[in-house]
Amino acid sequence: MKARMKNPAMLIPGVMEPIYALVGAVKKCGVPARTLELVHLRASQINGCGFCVDMNARELKKAGETDERLFAVAAWREAPYFTDAERAALALAEAATRLSDRADPVPDDIWEEAARHYDEPALAALVLHIALINCFNRINVATRQIAGSMKREAHADPR
Repeated sequence: MKARMKNPAMLIPGVMEPIYALVGAVKKCGVPARTLELVHLRASQINGCGFCVDMNARELKKAGETDERLFAVAAWREAPYFTDAERAALALAEAATRLSDRADPVPDDIWEEAARHYDEPALAALVLHIALINCFNRINVATRQIAGSMKREAHADPR
């Protein structure tokens, strides 16, 4: 497999700065960094973004994440390794990623469970983070960014 082109966000001048600013702002809103990375990994699995799955698994491992949790992210509902707050964030990520899968894409029970664990600024951060992940996934999948290429090319992902 070969990338169709370089990452579009890297090609257009002035695009990366606001993306970095938005990502930085989201990271300051009270959601643990590890939770944000787990959410990124799960949404990327759903979207089939090999680049982000590879990158996030490596980042989580480097940050001290256990193999059990990394291996179980795709089956988080059946695995005992996640906190209730992480489960709420993962459920919100799945619902907001799979918008066309049901008539009410983010049902009240999923939203209310997330709101039980996160205050409004943290919920806003989660929603923005999920939207950004889906944006990154769509860029990477459309242009066939290669899993593992981040090791070879600095700043290949617009994060």
